[in-house]
Amino acid sequence: MSAIRNDWTREEILEVYNRPLMELLYEAAGVHRMHHDPNTVQVSTLLSIKTGGCPEDCGYCPQAARYHTDIEGNELMSVSQVKAQALRAKASGSSRVCMGAAWRNVKDGPEFDNVLEMVRTINKLDMEVCCTLGMLTENQARRLAEAGLYAYNHNLDTSEDYYKDVISTRAFEDRLETIGNVRKTNVTVCSGGIIGMGEGVEDRAGMLVALSTLSPQPESVPINALVAVPGTPMEEMEPVSIWEMVRMVATTRIVMPETQVRLSAGRTQMSPEGQALCFFAGANSIFAGDKLLTTPNPDVAEDMELFRQLGLQPQKPFVKKAQPRTVEAAESELEPLGEKPRWSRPGHTIPRNQEARAGKKQ
Repeated sequence: MSAIRNDWTREEILEVYNRPLMELLYEAAGVHRMHHDPNTVQVSTLLSIKTGGCPEDCGYCPQAARYHTDIEGNELMSVSQVKAQALRAKASGSSRVCMGAAWRNVKDGPEFDNVLEMVRTINKLDMEVCCTLGMLTENQARRLAEAGLYAYNHNLDTSEDYYKDVISTRAFEDRLETIGNVRKTNVTVCSGGIIGMGEGVEDRAGMLVALSTLSPQPESVPINALVAVPGTPMEEMEPVSIWEMVRMVATTRIVMPETQVRLSAGRTQMSPEGQALCFFAGANSIFAGDKLLTTPNPDVAEDMELFRQLGLQPQKPFVKKAQPRTVEAAESELEPLGEKPRWSRPGHTIPRNQEARAGKKQ
């Protein structure tokens, strides 16, 4: 078994990333087989429970209120709506529902209470529940864990060095602090990033350094290819090639052997053959469904046909970790603290973000 290392350097990861492709694929596939069933893929469904209106300025995101992207916003979904969507996802082969809300950070109150009830409801359906709700405090993480949350997603997005060229409304340290708060509970960590935002290969390696040196490493790492949405600051970015995705997946697999590596946004730009290469390189998780929050995704039927062609099976829930116990709201021992943490606002300006914002006012 290859050892889990938490001391990878950027130089070492660059050496892995830049190996001749056949050597890279051979090693990644071997590592993958040591730690995972190569014919099993974990299938998640991503559900936007509150869309649009986000106050952040992430240069890739169509949900930022300041950009002109024609995204139709909606208020927080009801618990019954979420349950119906979760049942559909389960019937289509998903083992996990990931609920995303376009919030900067979690705030105690009726909306968060409703999210906690959604977590309880989906966990009782014997499905893994993941949330991505922005920054959160330790007490909020504990309340989610108590409700039965299986995973919390909080992407690093890119390297610490390049982060300031993508986002100015929060700092890289905020991401790490939130992950640290999740780690104080029994909830698993899902954290990855996006390639194709104008970053260099060194930044991709830098992101993997930040993730791999976490101890323990994240249980799930989504690798997204930028979907350049009109109206966002990154609308003119060229799509990354399949070779870049394959190299990123393979390098992630070698650096984080036990992690589930998820093919996330950008799969509509990949051929079936390209996706097959990613699975061979160590990807063993996908998002299913026709939409990822606001961007397109392959149809479930297409995915199941690809699985059939490749001899892949959807992973059952709770294979990697036991199902959490749900504590009902009436039995909760945790109280909302009404916290108002001072998450950072770095305050620097990003020219392309400013230009995209100005475009909305014209």
